[in-house]
Amino acid sequence: MRAVGFDIPGGPEVLRLVELPTPYAGAGEVRVRVHAATVNPGDTMARSGSLPLDGWPEPPIVLGMELAGVLDQVGPDTVTDLRIGDAVMAMVTPVRPAGGAYAEHVVLPASWVVAAPSRSSHAETATIPMNGLTAVDILEKLALPPGQTLGVTGAAGAVGGYVVQLAKAAGLRVIADASPTDEQLVRSLGADVIVARGDDVANRLRAFAPNGLDALVDTALLGVTKLAPAVRDGGQFARVRRDEDVGTAAWCDPGRGITRVQAWVPDQAGDHDKLEQLRKLAESGTLTPRVGRVFPAEQAAEAHRTLEAGGTRGRIVLSLVSPP
Repeated sequence: MRAVGFDIPGGPEVLRLVELPTPYAGAGEVRVRVHAATVNPGDTMARSGSLPLDGWPEPPIVLGMELAGVLDQVGPDTVTDLRIGDAVMAMVTPVRPAGGAYAEHVVLPASWVVAAPSRSSHAETATIPMNGLTAVDILEKLALPPGQTLGVTGAAGAVGGYVVQLAKAAGLRVIADASPTDEQLVRSLGADVIVARGDDVANRLRAFAPNGLDALVDTALLGVTKLAPAVRDGGQFARVRRDEDVGTAAWCDPGRGITRVQAWVPDQAGDHDKLEQLRKLAESGTLTPRVGRVFPAEQAAEAHRTLEAGGTRGRIVLSLVSPP
């Protein structure tokens, strides 16, 4: 089968098409014929060497954390409601021995795979699992009752946009940041109040929550030092990367009883119930997948360059379907 992999970390040019043995589903597993896999910041950090690759599979390393495609094999003694030919989606962790989603066929535990939302294309479906699981995890940990006020930075981004939509569905008041060009987008996601981005965003958020935000989700990675003034004493501050992750400063307690909430999406990969929840949310229109650009697998390097250059609204997707 075809896959996109790399042998030695470096620039986008290290990515290449490789031929790997086609995997087969074992007991308790299913195989997905992948049509679409997203490109995410974790992929680019691993490829560049910014993330340590100790414990990863032997090269070529195949990246990719979420996929959409068609179920094409069910292993022996496997219990699943899915049938061969069903459109499906899943999140995958590329550090596992079988590698990630940038491959024509991916074998996964049956519980990791759910039906795709009806009426969603493969590219749209592929954008849901990872960022959707992150948003669900954050909001579940915050556990804010309806009527409380949530701030969101990076609201035009993939995780931030889902947080805004899910927060509104949960009955929260949402104050989000946006650049002038993204204001209409963020408003369409449901934000009640939009403030300008920038170093002084905490004061702008606080202006619309005089008593302080009940919680703030920092998907823009601005950090607690900049954002703590926007949060009330005893409030919550949620982040989407761990302290040791690249580009993330260590947690600094502002001394006001603000509780840290940490999302760590690899732990969510096999959460069947949450994936089913995301499918239903997408089908109902509560979550709206956003595809920025689709690149064929042969142009994986360009897809990575595009993500690293920034400015793309919507997810970047690789198509794993062979050209005619």
